[in-house]
Amino acid sequence: MRVAVVTGASKGLGRETALALGRTGYNVAVNYYHSPKEAEEVVLKTGTQSMAVKADVGSFRDAADMAGKVFAEWGRIDVLINNAGITRDGLMIKYREDDWDEALRVNLKGCFNTVKTIAPLMIRSGGGHIINVSSCSGLRGKVGQAAYSASKAAVIGFTFALAKELGEYNIKVNCVVPGYMPTEMGVRAEEAMKRAREESLLRCLSDPGEVAGFIAYLVTTETITGQVFCLDSRL
Repeated sequence: MRVAVVTGASKGLGRETALALGRTGYNVAVNYYHSPKEAEEVVLKTGTQSMAVKADVGSFRDAADMAGKVFAEWGRIDVLINNAGITRDGLMIKYREDDWDEALRVNLKGCFNTVKTIAPLMIRSGGGHIINVSSCSGLRGKVGQAAYSASKAAVIGFTFALAKELGEYNIKVNCVVPGYMPTEMGVRAEEAMKRAREESLLRCLSDPGEVAGFIAYLVTTETITGQVFCLDSRL
């Protein structure tokens, strides 16, 4: 039996990743915060003995409770996919402090919280994989996305540090950078989505299913760690 925790797994890329891992035999902890119905639908579609787990990953207590529930249920955790994220867009000169704090709380501290609580359990399981989902905004920055860009850039640095710290425990840590995807979050920014398609060398957006398939492959590898994989078609 193999066990995966996927944060923000009720919709979008998280949903596709949970399903992809389910297809390869993982029991998946489908993390959600606002969408219980959608999370339960994902659980049913994984085809394994998965479960939905409500947690605000930006809360250390919630993350610890989630880790405890998963380990109590299955006695191991092999994979952690840090996918949960939010945007709080706005020009920096007009930006509100609470929006800045919330973006970093969920996008960056959320990764810290899950790793801090799950990595010790992963060590007890004999090792595993942690994959942090970043963004092209974290590589290049975007107008109106100072907080999101900063948080996603920090996730990349966090990945490098973790890979160096956790390698001795047979835990591989990598980062995946999808291109612009037509998920619920992506569709809300219609102009940005249109611009992303125009900038693509293939005149297309990233496919969440394809990105999820790459993640499902990456967790099968044994010698890859400390890497950032950009899955975009824009230069």
